[in-house]
Amino acid sequence: MLCNYFVAYKPVTWLFEGQKVGKPYSESSFDKVFDQAVARAKIVRHVTPHCLRHSYATHLLEAGTDLRYIQELLGHQSSKTTEIYTHVTDNGLKKIKSPFDDLFE
Repeated sequence: MLCNYFVAYKPVTWLFEGQKVGKPYSESSFDKVFDQAVARAKIVRHVTPHCLRHSYATHLLEAGTDLRYIQELLGHQSSKTTEIYTHVTDNGLKKIKSPFDDLFE
């Protein structure tokens, strides 16, 4: 889909440009598109674009991506900022294998 978009719109400076060539898509325009997508998806809880960023980081972490790589991808200067994504999830807990499990097999 991105390749088709690129061919159709031929962005110059930004992948998603605003109405003026070479200018970025505005934050307010993005917010409107995001809100419309949330409504179309019938999401009832309050979500923000930052929720996407948080979900992205959490999924990377759950998939085993090193925290230092996630820090780089998110552009955090401090690893302390990235560490907020290390909250415990049920999926993460289910993947943990206890060393005691092997004692009784």
